[in-house]
Amino acid sequence: MTFRAIAQNGTSRDSRAGTAAPATTGASNAQQVLLSTLPPSRGQKRLALAVVLVLLAAFCATVPFAAVPVGYIREFIPAYAAAMFVISSITSALLFVQFSVVHSRALLAVSGGYLFSALITIPWALTFPDLFGAADMAGTTWGVLTRVWRLVFPLSVIAYTLLKDDEASTAWPRALSYFAILLSAAGLLVAADLVAWLATSTRELTPSGLLFSVINRAQADWNALLLLLALFALALLWSRRRSVLDLWLMVVMCGLLIELCLIILVGRRYVVGWYAARLYFLVSSTLVLAVLLSETALLYARLARSVMAESREREARLMTMDVLSASIAHEMSQPLASIVTNADAAARWMGRPTPDLDEVKASLGQIRDSAYRARDLIGSIRAMIKRDARNRLPLDINDLVREIVALMERELQRNRISVELELDEHLPTVQADHVQLQQVLINLITNGLEAMAGNRRARILRVKSAIQEPDSVLISVADTGTGIDPEIVDRIFNPLFTTKSNGMGMGLSICRSIIEGHGGRLWASAGAEGGSVFQFVLPANIAG
Repeated sequence: MTFRAIAQNGTSRDSRAGTAAPATTGASNAQQVLLSTLPPSRGQKRLALAVVLVLLAAFCATVPFAAVPVGYIREFIPAYAAAMFVISSITSALLFVQFSVVHSRALLAVSGGYLFSALITIPWALTFPDLFGAADMAGTTWGVLTRVWRLVFPLSVIAYTLLKDDEASTAWPRALSYFAILLSAAGLLVAADLVAWLATSTRELTPSGLLFSVINRAQADWNALLLLLALFALALLWSRRRSVLDLWLMVVMCGLLIELCLIILVGRRYVVGWYAARLYFLVSSTLVLAVLLSETALLYARLARSVMAESREREARLMTMDVLSASIAHEMSQPLASIVTNADAAARWMGRPTPDLDEVKASLGQIRDSAYRARDLIGSIRAMIKRDARNRLPLDINDLVREIVALMERELQRNRISVELELDEHLPTVQADHVQLQQVLINLITNGLEAMAGNRRARILRVKSAIQEPDSVLISVADTGTGIDPEIVDRIFNPLFTTKSNGMGMGLSICRSIIEGHGGRLWASAGAEGGSVFQFVLPANIAG
């Protein structure tokens, strides 16, 4: 089986975020990953423009048929209200989470607007005139709730836009962020209940129905006000757009404008325009939720990669210390033993009756004691760093290779490396430590990547697996880089030997130590087409 991953030119949004200037605070770090602070990519701008154009095209296609009667669809309002409740609730929750990270009042305002929209859909749906056969009073109440809903949301967007440019002076202290979220949610719940109560009880409190009469007579003025308010919110967002959230809030406001235009155009219920208006706003609202969820998934993926990278780094440090301490112990054991032997001999010679050099004897005894202490110290350091009880389980080498290639995919793409996998699907498993073999493959692939950094010819990394007789598994990693000088090929696995200006000379030594610790063998040779080939064999797991 052959798999080829050709690196692509260009830079993704993630890589741009990753190459931003180093942040000095948690808030500035959040700017690289949060929807409310991350600048939109060119692809996102094109997608948002495409969505707006599709909505406008759908609006233009709907206008000729806007007044066509459709009839009352009983399930429409409950389904629409349920969808808006779910979408607005989840969007609000995700924005509240971002507020808890960056402590921005602007985010608190827009997340509050989404939460109020979610809460108001409940009385809005329950007071729909024809849902329960209600009278005109319910119709008037439903109209009031509709206008309040469409009034509060643009106001929350306007508040968000005005507050987001003054984050330094309006940031919430971290200790109060959760209290602010709970207080806002409680306040909005009370506000939604109060609006619903006033809308449903004002007629009883004012028998003349003066307030409702004024609202009904001013319906055209209300619609015009809501339309102007939505236009103002859109214009304000456009003038102060900076983040991905700004971009998609503009799309939502476009959906709201289309809804208001269709409602003003048709002026009555149960026609094509009346149904289409709500569907357009529903689609635009869903897009913000989809973007939030996708960014959350990307954030989780970055976190997972960061944890894995940290784990690999920790493993590498521990193994480096293990090998380094082993090298120190090996190199120092001989001189230390010599010091002890010479000290004992000197003590015996100097201890003879002639001359009587007691003080010299005492000094030599101190040398001997110091040598023993040095040897014991080295042994204790090695015992502390060395990890003896490693988990070794049956491991599929092919799966491990695919995992490492996927893990390093971005690095390979950035260096324009093509990867060719030639894996024997009938390969037996090996009894091995997953993390250690992962580190070996990462080191070998990284070495190949660095060897091809200056290539002008094709940069190809070939990873192969095969069955090696008898009862062994062979893995090879070949590159098309500069290759290895034959004069030093036997020394590259020595501890502290390196040909890199910034290398420690421990990577290949660690790899050989791990492979030999698994009962295998690691070696290097020149490639047939230039470059170098690193190969290792491991005993196959007969039971697997």
